[in-house]
Amino acid sequence: MSDYVKLFTLEEISSPCVEVILEAGAPRVMATGEKMNAVCPDAYMNGYNWEALFRRYLEEKDPDILEGMKTDPEADMYVAYWPLTPENEARARRFETIVRSLIEDEEAICRFVEERGEEIEWD
Repeated sequence: MSDYVKLFTLEEISSPCVEVILEAGAPRVMATGEKMNAVCPDAYMNGYNWEALFRRYLEEKDPDILEGMKTDPEADMYVAYWPLTPENEARARRFETIVRSLIEDEEAICRFVEERGEEIEWD
């Protein structure tokens, strides 16, 4: 498995949470982003645009994941997190799987960007 996306459970903080982190600057992620950018010039894939893409994708494909989800994008990173509950741990695991599958299947993610690029609120 690639290490560009990670799931963490943080129990020893004041507000326990579960989070999924995408390293937007990782070589594999950058390569996928470059292919997306070739399909849609607005898809310059920094953390903010990964947030926009994931939000639109989840709205259509798995809106339950968005329940209680908060995000913290940066230039070279994207973080999604939820309060720590069994339901949210399941959401985070599903989201991690979705992120991994989108990065690995460049054809599918590029097709989604080509078809929905106009609907995505790019940064």
